[in-house]
Amino acid sequence: MTGITYEDFLDLGYEPSDSDLVCEFHVEPAADMDMEAAASRVASESSNGTWAELHVEEFVDLSATACAIDGSRVTVAYPAELFDPGNMPQVLSCIAGNIMGMKAVDRIRLLDCTWPAGLARSFPGPQFGSAVRQEVFDAGDRPILATVPKPKVGLPTDEHVRVGREAWLGGIDLLKDDENLTDQSFNPFDDRLTESLAARDEAEEETGEMKSYLVNITDETSAMLERVDRAAEEGCEYVMVDVVTTGWGAVQTVRDACENHGIAIHAHRAMHAAFDRIEDHGVSMRVVAQVARLCGVDQIHTGTADLGKLANEDTVGINEWLYSDLHGLNDVLPVASGGLHPGLVPELVSRVGTNVCIQAGGGIHGHPGGTHDGAKALRQATDATVAGVPLDEYASDHPELAVAMGKWGTETPR
Repeated sequence: MTGITYEDFLDLGYEPSDSDLVCEFHVEPAADMDMEAAASRVASESSNGTWAELHVEEFVDLSATACAIDGSRVTVAYPAELFDPGNMPQVLSCIAGNIMGMKAVDRIRLLDCTWPAGLARSFPGPQFGSAVRQEVFDAGDRPILATVPKPKVGLPTDEHVRVGREAWLGGIDLLKDDENLTDQSFNPFDDRLTESLAARDEAEEETGEMKSYLVNITDETSAMLERVDRAAEEGCEYVMVDVVTTGWGAVQTVRDACENHGIAIHAHRAMHAAFDRIEDHGVSMRVVAQVARLCGVDQIHTGTADLGKLANEDTVGINEWLYSDLHGLNDVLPVASGGLHPGLVPELVSRVGTNVCIQAGGGIHGHPGGTHDGAKALRQATDATVAGVPLDEYASDHPELAVAMGKWGTETPR
């Protein structure tokens, strides 16, 4: 490997092969670098280059190639042999690893990936994907609806269950733990699981509708596997995982365990903004969603298309990618959450469609009539939207929706 230089990782005439993983980056070179020099260093550092001249007698050429530069956008093609199939931590160590801290760039952001069939199929993908809307809930043409008891932590188990029961009876499909509720003393995991599912059974019998519970199993990996088993024993259709804070290797392990039980995975994206909120650095939410799909989650939060309280990237574009064909892997059901209430449902559906999960917390529990009325109002808004009936017209004989509209209107909270 004598005499290889950074320039050997730059070939603007190279056409990526079908087996290459092709990544697009936003790159801002350091002050003493031009774009071609910075691009070649990105390709080198993320594959098999180094800053010093080496003296080895034999090696496999696994070099990435910076093959296109368009303004600040750099395309890098990686040979398939660089990657350990089915090993997402290794893949990300290449394409989003040391390059994020190189002095050769002031800013670098992994924007998008084109996944080749061989590498994509080395991952399991979702077990169910958006099919949960029909296979679990028989929801027809409407979005499925979810809520999180509020406040997100601090409710004792019996109060958490009471709030969940009221939401289910009001028309919500899914009760969900929030990202930081796991197994604390005020609301232990086992108690919350068994008592919530007992309330779910009662709600199903009373409403004649399927209900389920997104119980948060997030922990170190062995504990999560034990919680998958417990959820299955109690007849739960889902588990929830904080996929970024847990780590992708753990998500892959949980995916295997869930397949053994026929359980779906709801992915919460807590901490994603540490990577994707700064527009010119880090890893885009689009790529985070791609990684989640390959690792096998069935649902993932993708934002509210700028209608809610949280900053959003390209929600619509990300959702379209999650629905798209990916070498035969199942799709993923996007979850819209963060500051939603009944008055926002028509505009949300117009932007993201009905093949989604709509999650509202304060927009249900903050209803003047309480959780049950808030759940009814969200379901009424959803039914009206799917039927093409304006909310003010529908609210004329649906008092819960009328009260919600009187409180929040169609304003976006901050």
